[in-house]
Amino acid sequence: MKILIRNLDRATTEDELMLLFAEYGAVQSCNLVVDSASGKSKGFGFVEMPKTGEAKAAIKNLNYKVLGDNKIRVKKAEDKTAENPTD
Repeated sequence: MKILIRNLDRATTEDELMLLFAEYGAVQSCNLVVDSASGKSKGFGFVEMPKTGEAKAAIKNLNYKVLGDNKIRVKKAEDKTAENPTD
């Protein structure tokens, strides 16, 4: 399951995010979205967890958790292909 994490402290690293989610199960991938010009975090990222039950536990327990100076928001990422079907 792909999970969207918003409102991240700009100083949060991918390693920190990976460790946070790994408390709830296996993490397949983790990536912060960074500004291409500055190389700095845009304040959101994605984590993929292969097991749905573990991903749901992570979402439930980490939503509104304080990480750094911010209260993060965690939810299932929307499937972009479902939002914009090609005809």
